[in-house]
Amino acid sequence: MASVAPGRRPGEPAPIDSPDSSTAVSSGVTGIVFLLLLGLLATVLVSLSVGAIHVPIGAMLSSLLQRHPLTETQHTILFAIRLPRVLASALVGAALAVSGLMFQGLFRNPMADPYIIGASGGAAFGACVGIVFLSQYAIFGFSATALLAFAGSVITMAIVYSLARTHGRTNGVTLLLAGFAVGTMLANSIYLFEIFDPNSTSGTRVVAAWLHGTIGIPEWKQVAILSCLFALSVLAAYPLMRRLNTLALGDEYAHQLGIRVEATRVWIILVGSLFTAIAVSLGGLISFAGLIVPHVARLWLGPDHVRLLPVTAIAGAIFLVITDTLARTLLAPSEVPVGILMVFVGGPFFLYLLRKNKREYAL
Repeated sequence: MASVAPGRRPGEPAPIDSPDSSTAVSSGVTGIVFLLLLGLLATVLVSLSVGAIHVPIGAMLSSLLQRHPLTETQHTILFAIRLPRVLASALVGAALAVSGLMFQGLFRNPMADPYIIGASGGAAFGACVGIVFLSQYAIFGFSATALLAFAGSVITMAIVYSLARTHGRTNGVTLLLAGFAVGTMLANSIYLFEIFDPNSTSGTRVVAAWLHGTIGIPEWKQVAILSCLFALSVLAAYPLMRRLNTLALGDEYAHQLGIRVEATRVWIILVGSLFTAIAVSLGGLISFAGLIVPHVARLWLGPDHVRLLPVTAIAGAIFLVITDTLARTLLAPSEVPVGILMVFVGGPFFLYLLRKNKREYAL
């Protein structure tokens, strides 16, 4: 019979730094991650291929092997238009999925998503300021809209956390309520910008498109900077995944294992909000990606957040690349905002999951 670590009940997830947890990760996830990476590569190649002008996958691969170079038109379409957009959509999907995983684990609620603490409302407010008043400015290739959306998300997170904190502790329900209230106020305040918009056609249209979720064509510098920021966020999230496993067993149990519960919550909120800010700065407000992907991954692999981290990130990237590809090709040459398409794809799919999987499962 397999031995159980002292102080841990049978069937409970292994605590942080447990050999059981490390063994489970190395033995169970490697194959799944490899298959998902192959799926992501295939999805990216198909997305690069399809569009108003078809670029055969064989031509792309031959060009990489320096056998048959692409035409000038094909080269421009691939490297100046499609590739940065596809990489941006993969980055947005991965960031939203990991953020959703962290917040669902923190609140022990499968209905939680990256915008649960009001980050989306703050991002919306910041983006509106940039669109209406500072649209002509840019720093390091990032427009004022993206930078202020990023700042708005992080600042709102700090305000919500300070409002929910009393006597040195943060109650989960209070945090949810504060996030809902602050996020709702900021999200609805965007209507005031119609008054301040000097030409109420262009600015308001840009605001509406951004709020519906639209992945444009970012500059390569933007993709590079946000990719590095995403990688650093994943490194910060990995030890937090182990602590989420322990927090799922209760605060008292976590205290007994030497976990600083309040500090851990702060770091989860900070890193989760950073993932959200990365996503909204590139794609605006896109719902359901951070809700569905971690939910499905948890039903598939169980509650171990260490195992779920790489799987959720790659699956989120695949999910959003596919959705964004459909958004730009379904009604070509017109384009559907990916956020709107995500609602019609994600909403029924999530309701189907709720209908099919009625059983309870542990976070």
